[in-house]
Amino acid sequence: MLAATMLAPSFAQAEFKLDPRFSDTNGDMVADTPSDPAKQLDPDTLIFAYTPVEDPAVYAKVWAEFLDHLAKVTGKKVQFFPVQSNAAQLEAMRAGRLHVAGFNTGSNPIAVACSGFVPFAMMASKDGAYGYEMEIITYPGSGITKVEDIKGKKMAFTSETSNSGYKAPSALLRSQFGMEAGKDYEPAFSGKHDNSIIGVANEDYPAAAVANSVMKRMIARGVIKPEQVVTIYKSQTFPTTGYGYAYNLKPELAAKVKEAFFSFNWDGTGLQKEFKSAEPPQEKFIPITFKDTWAVVRQIDDAMGVSYTCK
Repeated sequence: MLAATMLAPSFAQAEFKLDPRFSDTNGDMVADTPSDPAKQLDPDTLIFAYTPVEDPAVYAKVWAEFLDHLAKVTGKKVQFFPVQSNAAQLEAMRAGRLHVAGFNTGSNPIAVACSGFVPFAMMASKDGAYGYEMEIITYPGSGITKVEDIKGKKMAFTSETSNSGYKAPSALLRSQFGMEAGKDYEPAFSGKHDNSIIGVANEDYPAAAVANSVMKRMIARGVIKPEQVVTIYKSQTFPTTGYGYAYNLKPELAAKVKEAFFSFNWDGTGLQKEFKSAEPPQEKFIPITFKDTWAVVRQIDDAMGVSYTCK
């Protein structure tokens, strides 16, 4: 598929840099808005996409009240775009078909470098706490009780753009446990955290690396039972999904998009119901910067030798 070919990371060098089509004159590591008004976007309908999940229809309802608020603040029609993969989401923004989005932790650097994504917000608790951990999970009776037991078995990842679903666990397995994919264990790619979690719960995968925030929400919704999975490793805390807009939105419109995120009242909404089960609970949007908040993720990319060359 074209999008996957264009935007999947290669493993050659790790220097973070924007695609040559973008400029960064203020050093904030994200693309500048085009100075030429003719190159700025002011669409009649804003297209919004949340990071790929197992059932996008569920999240269309979760985001409904927020999207109504976004429409009211911006004065635009707003449409939910149910993306099926990270590559499709990246390509949609790169091609100008996606205007506002939540990109998962690992996709943020590639979205910024290749698609002109400008992240500015993240979910947090009311007291400002945020983040999630990567967990390596298995199922009871799998024969896996510690990370070393994965050797010789199948290990499920989500996609190569995912931080907790691929990059962080791959770096961990290599650096701390001396295990290489294809040599010491068989990698499998499920496409989404939901798929990996369900796959382990149903005993289709012996082990998987997942974002525990997704797993907690699935348990809260009754998709899986907590006794179906066992955690054998838990990482440091990472930033969660970053929300932002396409770099070439008209500045006045981009400002209204930001206003909509920070003025949204979560009380009694689908967002509150869905994300309050996270730990810490996610109950509001807080401001972030790609340069500072995503530094730890770029460090993992560096350890993985990720290249940000956009083909």
